[in-house]
This record gives sequence, C-alpha cells and structure tokens, in this order.
Amino acid sequence: MPEESVRPLERGLAVLRALAVAEQGQLRAGDLVRATGLARSTVDRVVATLARIGYVRTRGQQLHLTPRLMELGNAYLAASGLTGEVAARTARLADELDESVSLAVPDGDGVRFVTQAARRRAMSVAFRIGDLLPPERCAPGALFADAWGEEEWAAWHARVAAGPAEEAFPALPPGPAPSAVPDLAARVARAKETGWALDDQLIEPGLIAVAVPVRDGAGRVRYALSAVSHTSRYTAEALAAAVLPRLRMEAERLGGMAGAGTPGASGAEHAVALGASEAEHPVDLADPEPALPAFDPQAAKEELGPGFLQSLARGLAVLRALGEARGDGLPLTALAAATGLPRATARRCLHTLALTGYAAHDGRLFRPLPRILELGHAALSRLTFAELAEPHLRALADRVHQSASVTVLDGTDIRYVARAATVRVMSVHITVGTRFPAYATAMGRVLLAGLPPEERERLLKAAPPRALTPHTVTDPAELARVLDRAAAEDHATADQELEDGLRSVAVPVRDAAGQVVAALNIAQHAGTAPLSGTRDALLPALRATAAAIETDLHTAARFNEVRMS
Repeated sequence: MPEESVRPLERGLAVLRALAVAEQGQLRAGDLVRATGLARSTVDRVVATLARIGYVRTRGQQLHLTPRLMELGNAYLAASGLTGEVAARTARLADELDESVSLAVPDGDGVRFVTQAARRRAMSVAFRIGDLLPPERCAPGALFADAWGEEEWAAWHARVAAGPAEEAFPALPPGPAPSAVPDLAARVARAKETGWALDDQLIEPGLIAVAVPVRDGAGRVRYALSAVSHTSRYTAEALAAAVLPRLRMEAERLGGMAGAGTPGASGAEHAVALGASEAEHPVDLADPEPALPAFDPQAAKEELGPGFLQSLARGLAVLRALGEARGDGLPLTALAAATGLPRATARRCLHTLALTGYAAHDGRLFRPLPRILELGHAALSRLTFAELAEPHLRALADRVHQSASVTVLDGTDIRYVARAATVRVMSVHITVGTRFPAYATAMGRVLLAGLPPEERERLLKAAPPRALTPHTVTDPAELARVLDRAAAEDHATADQELEDGLRSVAVPVRDAAGQVVAALNIAQHAGTAPLSGTRDALLPALRATAAAIETDLHTAARFNEVRMS
C-alpha cells in the first residue's frame, strides 16, 4: 500500500512557492488563493502557521517572506558539501579575475546556482543563489547534460517542444530569446572533448560565460564553476583564453574541499519509493547552521489552536534536518531523532518531500535536493543588511514610540543605513545616508568599542575629538574609558554630546563570528529624566531587537554575501 502524503505540507510548500515567484516576495491572501487553487480558509491556516514558525511576515494585508526562510535553502547547501570557505574562495576568485564567478549544480533538466560572486558594475550578471536556468542556454548545462540518460534527454526534448523556456525558468531575462534553441547535444559533445563549456550570448545579447567541471572523487561532475563577462570587455574566445587556466586550477582545489555527495539530482530521483532499510550514518556538521531561537510546535498549537497546522511545521522541521545529510544522506532513525518525531511521522514527511521533488532516497538514506532553493532563497539572497534590519526597526519604534536607527562605521564617522522614524511633536529628523562623528554618538561608541585597540586608536587620531556641545567628551583618556566601558557593558550612551537636547542609547549588532558590524539605537529628547532611567527603560527592547536582526543576518549570510551598505 503506497505511503500517504502529508497534505498540509504539500499545501504549505505550494504557498511558499507562490510567494517566492511573486514580485518582491509579497502577495495578499487572496492572491495566494488564485495562485495555488487552495481554499481561502486553507490559505489562512497555512499563512498563520508559516508566520508562527517565522517564515512569513504580515504588513497590513501584504505577506512577505522573511530571511529565516533561508534556513531551508541553507539545509540543501550544507548537505551538498558547500561550506563558507568554498563560498569565500569563489568570491576571492571573482576579485582576482575581476569578473563575476558562480557555482551551479544540476537540478532535473535545469541548472541552479548555489554561489554567486558578482562584480558591481553597470553591466553585470544579475542571477541569484537559487535561480534556475535551462541547460541549453548556459555554460554549465553542457557539462551536466553529459551525465543524462535516455529518460533525462526525453524529458528535456519534451520540455523544449512544449514552448518557451521562460515559463519554466522565471530567472531568464524578459523578452525574446537571442536565437533558436541551441543544439545541446552538440554543445555536450564539444564540452566532453575540450573539458569546458562556453555560453556565447545564449541567455541574452552581450552575456558570455566559460564553465569548467568540479568533480568528486569518483569523477562525477558535482558543480560547474563559471566566470561570466560581457562582450564590451571580451569576445567569448578571449574570455576563455583569459580565465580557463585559473578556473581549472580552482576547480581542482574545490573538488577536494567540498563534501563527498552528489549535490544535484535528476527528476527521476524524486519519486523513489521509500524503503524500510536503514543504518546509522555519522553526521559531520562542518559548517553548522547558526543557532536560532527554539521553536515549540506544541506551544504554537496551544496558542493558535486549529489555525496551526502541526503537520506542516513537522514537515518543514524534517526538511531542515536534512541539512545534516552529508555524503549519501541520513537514515530515517537519525532524522526522526533530530526532529523528535515518531519514525512513522518522519517517514510520511520524507515521502511527501520526495514526491514534491525536495528530497531523494536510495532505499536507505535520505538527502535534500536543490529544488529546495526555489522556496524563496533567490529573492531573499538579494536582501541588503538595511532591508534585513528595517522590519525589526519598525517593530522597535512601534514598541517604544521613539525613532530607531542602524548605522555602520564609515571611516571616522557613522553612516545611517536604516531608520524607522516616529511622528511626534518633537522628533529627531535624520535620514538614511546621514553621517556624524563616531566619537560623539552612542552608536559610534559601540562601533569603535568593537574594534581592535590599535584600529580604534588610529581612527581617533585621524579625527581628533572636538567639542560639538558643552557636553561632548573630547579628552582622549576619558574617551578611552568611555569606549572600554561600552565594550565591557555591551552598550553605549550619548547625552547631549552631538546636539543639545538629544539623547541616545545604542547596542551592537554582531555577525556570526561575533564581530560588531553595525549599531542599533533609540534617540529621543533628553528631557528632565536622568540618563540612567532612559538607559534602563530602553535597553531590553534594544537588545531583543539586535538579537532578532542578528538571527536574520546569520541565516542570510551563511552561504551568501549580505551587503552592509
């Protein structure tokens, strides 16, 4: 008797897919009804569950995907063998070549990007981690299609015959294709002969790319490493001559660094029946998922009652747990233990994930598939730090009824990168991009306190403090004590030192390595209350908000560059 699928999990995945393809990842509930064909009551329960988990945020009637959802895509990336060091090497190669560099994996009859280090030019590649391209219109496709069997080639021919690729591959640029469907078989034969593949304006006019295979120990193509440029800089042949030696050298190194499993999978793997044979499999979590606040499904069920779909939450927990499936995968017993679920429940969830194309199974071991990246990862991977922080700033401003801001250190100044202002009779009027001397502000003191002592001293000497108000601390020894105290107490204050009547309390925002990368503050009129009272009243909300921003930052930056400004 075939295993039953978990319908709430199927519906939850359908809602996430619909939100992922929406412009800017936002829709109304009514739009989701039309996009998924689900009843409004079902959509409402799915959305309530996803919001409680932390994957969806509501703003008015609009629904938005949150950065926390990236933990699903991170699960696949971790299991595929990708590490922070692999991503860092890709970025360094892009710097060296001064061209955009990417890693891609096969996904059915498509090519999906898993790392992207783009050059910031007026003309540069715009593909994102998680974007899917047709193999006939990109360089990696010729490398991956060499491993296809009759079934995969038949599926590809059927898809090409069905109509324009843009419908199945929304990441393709809008407008007509540059040419007729390229002869993929001929391109595969040439790539097999030369050991590399070329994209000469197959996606859009002007875009050229060169790709080489990254192979595992068995000689299988695990990734395709590509360098992408534009015909304003090179001809296709000149690009190949310029980058091939370095790409081949890096591909050999990456092949030895990444994990042993095969990251991609053909469509045929998706529907493998779940077997009962299993064995314990060691887990090597070399690049662990950042610690996230614990989620208690039972507490959520008690809070929301029938509005909470516990089976959807359980299925997504199983999907997250697949992130530990290094190499060939994990057995059912390990996945059940990791999620705290009964074996039968975990098995049904895995069966559903396999049927929907998000997991593969060899009869004993389970592993995630790259299709997981379609669940919003591409859209969310483009978020800047300011965009990550902005919803949390709005919530903080609503909570304390004062303006809240985030800044980064820019030389000897702080620069505002995100802000949520309140409307009051007496308000602090500051806009994004505003700069102030770091030494005279609470946020600047937090940022200076997070620097190594020698760097802090260098910056203070570069711009010696001067009095901006009668209260500004300018004595170097006293300022050093203020910064030491800020480092020790993990917060800073500034009371009318930048401007008369302006008081601020700030806390640091740290990256996953514990380095201070930004500062968060609340600024208000000083009034007559003592500074200690203002500080004690604001610190709990500030610290909670900083922790929420850090959670999103750590998740988003695990395999992805998050621009800080």
